[in-house]
Amino acid sequence: MSDPVAGAGEGRIEPPEGVCSETPNPARMYDYLIGGYNNFEADRQAARRLMEINPEAPRVMRANRAFLRRVVGFMAEQGIEQFLDLGSGVPTAGNVHEIARRVNPEARVVYVDSEPVAARHGEALLEDNPLVSMIHADARRPREILGHPETLRLLDFEKPVGLLMLCVLHFVGSGDEAHELTREFRDALPRGSYMAVSHANSEAADPGEKERVDEIYRRTTNAVTMRARSQIQGFFGDFELQDPGLVYVPLWRPESADDLFVDRPRRSVTLGGVGRKLPAVVQ
Repeated sequence: MSDPVAGAGEGRIEPPEGVCSETPNPARMYDYLIGGYNNFEADRQAARRLMEINPEAPRVMRANRAFLRRVVGFMAEQGIEQFLDLGSGVPTAGNVHEIARRVNPEARVVYVDSEPVAARHGEALLEDNPLVSMIHADARRPREILGHPETLRLLDFEKPVGLLMLCVLHFVGSGDEAHELTREFRDALPRGSYMAVSHANSEAADPGEKERVDEIYRRTTNAVTMRARSQIQGFFGDFELQDPGLVYVPLWRPESADDLFVDRPRRSVTLGGVGRKLPAVVQ
């Protein structure tokens, strides 16, 4: 089959010291599927196997990127001036700080990723940008991220924050860990903050296809855990879901009838939504 990932790079980076390039990594597979260059041959092979199961996999990933763009634009228009992006990947063209700065040129962003290649390249890209930083850290350790010197330098937790958790939580185990870490992040956010989540929905996948996809990810550095709608909604806690609620990501405030999967939203596999931490009730 022809490779639908037009423009994706191959063989352009060397693995940082201590990084095994022979085991596929979901973040680098994602990078390849959206046409990036920060990936290795093992990642590309795993991504191609994914495309054999679902030839629309690159479009699924790009639909999530489009959701990111709309979400950040929405938050910035609501007055959010600072963002924490968990599992960001490499913050290249069209990422959070560029989108937010179309509304507010002084927007501040902290990117976080546990994948060493993404973190290294992000640090290099952002080293001359004083209002943006990249942290090499794991979203499963909220306290390390919230207390990191770069987080504390750039983000003022006395003011509302935009928290982004896009396609991150389905790489956290199937027990209570994902709900516990989202609770810690929610509790740390000031009132008036927003939290965006996108997550693979188990109810959208064909059972046979889902098992084959699960098997590919079990052979990577992070297995995937799809969840039901009710479980994904639980990540928002008592945050107020903004219109149109928790929906397949193409249906979250689409920009046009030509948006990816807007006519077949279930094919995106991914549910997404934005919640707001309500102000305290004045007695």
